[in-house]
Amino acid sequence: MKDFFDKVKGSFRNFIDFIKETRKELNNVSWPSRRETTGTTLVVIVAVFFFGFFLYVVDFVVGNGMNYLFRALSAQN
Repeated sequence: MKDFFDKVKGSFRNFIDFIKETRKELNNVSWPSRRETTGTTLVVIVAVFFFGFFLYVVDFVVGNGMNYLFRALSAQN
């Protein structure tokens, strides 16, 4: 029974040490400013819409091209 409590006590110490080390590391992180975060978020949103629209246009053109090709080939037979 004593071994069990020693393991629990050791696990609790390890957890506390982990939390302390994590807080220490988070103090070393260089966090972006609100302006930088807003700017990069805006760039990501614009890029998502741009590439979404681009892929929609490519899909539309390729889909219609394939349909035209299949209709033209089936009309020849």
